[in-house]
Amino acid sequence: MGRSGRPVGPARGQHAAERLARHSTQSGLTIILGMTNSRFMSSEEPERPTVAVEDYTKAIYALQRRLPDAPVTTTALAERLGVTSGSASAMLRRLDELGLVEHKPYRGVALTEQGRRVALEVIRHHRLIELLLADLGLPWDRVHDEAEVLEHHISEELENLIAARYGDPTHDPHGDPIPSADLVIDEGDTVALDALAPGARGTFVRVSDADPEMLRYLAARGIAPGDELEVIDRQPFDGPVFARFGDDVHVLGGALARAMRVEVAR
Repeated sequence: MGRSGRPVGPARGQHAAERLARHSTQSGLTIILGMTNSRFMSSEEPERPTVAVEDYTKAIYALQRRLPDAPVTTTALAERLGVTSGSASAMLRRLDELGLVEHKPYRGVALTEQGRRVALEVIRHHRLIELLLADLGLPWDRVHDEAEVLEHHISEELENLIAARYGDPTHDPHGDPIPSADLVIDEGDTVALDALAPGARGTFVRVSDADPEMLRYLAARGIAPGDELEVIDRQPFDGPVFARFGDDVHVLGGALARAMRVEVAR
C-alpha cells in the first residue's frame, strides 16, 4: 500500500512516460529518465487513487489552507475545479465513502488525515516534476500545466529518483514547499505582498503558479523567489504596490501583489 492510504482506483500512466520523455533532452538526466515506460508505473505497485480523487483532495487542501477554520463548500470547490455544483456534490459523496473527507452538514467538508495524505502525495509529485522540468529548461510559467498532467502518473520509484537527484529539495521553482517523503510539509510563515505597509522589508519567497502571465511579468523583470525587497508605496482600493528589488523599483498590480508571498524581516 502506498503512503497515501488504501487503494481507491486503477493504476495508469503509460502515455505520461512518453510525454515526459519528450522533454528529456539533457544527457545529465539520463539516470532519471532513461527508463522504460513500464518502470514509470510498475505492475508491482499497488493501485492508487484515481485522477479525480487526487484532483479533488488537492483542491480541498488548497481551499482549507486559505481558511483553516472553515469547511470547504461545494460551491467553492466547484469554482476552483471548473465543474458544476452537482458534479462536485457527487464526488464529495464518493470521497466521504472512501474515508477521505468528513462531511459537515450545511457547511461543507474537511479532509480526513487519510485524505490529507492523498493530497500531499500528489502535491509532492507535482512540485518535484516542476523542479525537474525547470531543470530541463522549460520556463517557470509553463511547468505547472505540464505537472498537472504528469503528477498523476509517476511511480514512487521515479518520485524517489527525482528527489534524490536534487538532494531532497524543499521548494519548487515558484517557492512552494515540497512535502517530504513522509508527507510532512512546512508551509512557512509568510505574508502577501499587498498586505505590507510602505517601509516593510523582507524576502520574496513564493508566488502562485496559477497565472502564467504573472510569472512571465516577473521573469521579464528579473524578479524571482529569494530576492530581497522593500515596499516603497501602496495605492489604496486594490491599487498597485511599488516595491524595490535591488536598485530598481517595480510596479506590481494588486492581483500580482496578492499572489506574491513575503517572509518579513524582523
